[in-house]
Amino acid sequence: MTPEEPGKKKDGRKELGQAGEKMAEVFLQKQGYRILERNYQTPYGEIDLIAREARELVFIEVRTRRGTDFGTPIESLTRNKISHWGKSASSYLQKSGEFDQPIRFDFVGVDLSEKTPRISLTKNVI
Repeated sequence: MTPEEPGKKKDGRKELGQAGEKMAEVFLQKQGYRILERNYQTPYGEIDLIAREARELVFIEVRTRRGTDFGTPIESLTRNKISHWGKSASSYLQKSGEFDQPIRFDFVGVDLSEKTPRISLTKNVI
């Protein structure tokens, strides 16, 4: 048996999250979003997707669940995550210089508890 790599999740959560983000990306593109960045890293954390919808710059958090034992995807959005999400968006805006446009924060929940994935979009979640 090989030792576990530091920070590596044993239960497939990383793969689940990546699969959910890909499903969310395809879903959003069908809704007219143009994806600008994926897994954008900042000192405050990661922004799953950054997109443009019409004239708005949209910072998107994606949460994927296999079931509701630990709550629905949107119920997993904590105050701490919301705080880091806002700080991460500010970091992106400072780096990109895109201050003069409307922004918003959208949430995509991917529920894999059924045979067919259910994807929900909540605009202006914060």
